[in-house]
This record gives sequence, structure tokens and C-alpha cells, in this order.
Amino acid sequence: MSTSTPSNLTAINEVNNAVVQLRKAMISADGAGLDQLASSELTYGHSGGQIQNKQEFISSFTSGESVFIDIEISNQTVSIIGNVAIVRHTLSAATNDKGKGPGSVKISILLVWIKNDEQAWQLVARQAVKV
Repeated sequence: MSTSTPSNLTAINEVNNAVVQLRKAMISADGAGLDQLASSELTYGHSGGQIQNKQEFISSFTSGESVFIDIEISNQTVSIIGNVAIVRHTLSAATNDKGKGPGSVKISILLVWIKNDEQAWQLVARQAVKV
């Protein structure tokens, strides 16, 4: 984690909140929420090697291709560097993806968030690896 200053602590809290909102939007397949949280430049990497842009990322949830029943996040760290936040955590989830049925996943995640001109944190990059 970066050096703790009052402004960094505020930014860390804001990013932690953005991660919570992302988790909720993924579980509820909230297209509008995902659209607000994701940067137009989003590059979203899956643990299997698939890379999605913002539209593909949102569509995977709203179409039912990716279905999360529950998501638990653990071991989260947040580093703030200017208007960039680097988040690492472990994601454990119950899934029910279209064509696959019920399942579970445990992956390590790297998220990169940027603070946009409106002072909102948006996800610009995500990469997952199997653990």
C-alpha cells in the first residue's frame, strides 16, 4: 500500500467503494452500473486468456454469458499513484455461466483504476490468473 496520507486514505476508501460497487454490478448484471464504473478504454483480461473491451465486458453480464451468484473478495491491497489506483485481491465466486451451469472460480485479480475528469474512479484494466 502507498504511504498513508489523508488524501491517500480518502482515495483508498473511494477505490475500495468502487470495488464494492463493481462486485455488486457484476452479481446483479447491472449494465448501467457497469457502464458507469468502466472506462471507455477498458481492457478486461480473463484467467483463460480472453480479452474484452468495455462493450464486450458489459454484454457478457447482461446477456447471461457470465453469471455470478456470489463473489467474495479477500486479501485486497490498494496502492495510489497520483490519479491511478492499483488493486490486487483474490476473488472466489459461485457462477452459473450460460452453457456451463453451476460452478465456482478462485482467481487472483489485478485491477487498475483511474480518476477521471469528473473525479470518479473508473476501471481501465483488469487481469485475472488462476490460483
